[in-house]
Amino acid sequence: MIEILNTLIDIFLDSLKDTLLMIPFLFGVYILIEYMEHASSNKIEKAFREMGPFGPLGGAVAGSIPQCGISAAAANLYSGKVISLGTIIAVFVATSDEAIPMMIANPGKISVLWKLIVIKIAVAVAAGIIVDIIYKLCTKNKSVNEEDHFHELCENCGCDEHGILYSALKHTFNIALFVFLITLVLNAAISFVGEDIIAGLMMSDNFFQPFISALVGFIPNCASSVIITQLYLEDGILSFGSAIAGLCTTTGLGLIVLFKTNKKHIKQNLLICGILYVIAVVTGIVINAII
Repeated sequence: MIEILNTLIDIFLDSLKDTLLMIPFLFGVYILIEYMEHASSNKIEKAFREMGPFGPLGGAVAGSIPQCGISAAAANLYSGKVISLGTIIAVFVATSDEAIPMMIANPGKISVLWKLIVIKIAVAVAAGIIVDIIYKLCTKNKSVNEEDHFHELCENCGCDEHGILYSALKHTFNIALFVFLITLVLNAAISFVGEDIIAGLMMSDNFFQPFISALVGFIPNCASSVIITQLYLEDGILSFGSAIAGLCTTTGLGLIVLFKTNKKHIKQNLLICGILYVIAVVTGIVINAII
């Protein structure tokens, strides 16, 4: 009984820690969004939207920083139509969550760490640019209302009455609470199911391993990157290509925030998941074939 209680306390503290680390990023991005929406800062908004290939490049570099708050911030910016589809894809693909700290803690894998970062950034930039090009071609003759998402994101926030700071704090609290509850449930599920069971499903030395690893990466929690990285560090369980595949779909808390803030556009969210999965699997298969 005491052991179960200790486990529950650990789950609660881990979930709280993940959420608290994300809050500064959420608050900063909501201040930016509220300013662009309510202070008529059209030049800043236009600059974000017209970055072209620099959007995915900047997104890939930002996403490679081992901090899950960046992917959460990107999800908010995408929901507010501040960044493009290609840019959020680049951020998500480049995100590795706990993989980088874990590899740094293993001196023998430092050379692999740089290879991991370079490959993920390169794939993220290329994928982001291609996605933006395809999206522009598909929407060339369609009218797109750029204000819709900002309206939905700020709907009933009370910022007109209480100001930008109040609205940013309110949005941050709502999203942080939602993320904490979801993370709490996921951490509990993973703790009681066990990482060993997940590891046993990875199908070592199998062609389909990148397919499975990419699915595990979708677990919207740092646990997915920990599992994938640990299975790679334990030689023979997960190939380098399969590890890359899993880490390409690892978005930290990004997907949780995306489905919360962009909830009126579920098809868009599912499209992003589909694009991430295809990129991850193809990248993993190609790397396994080359290395």
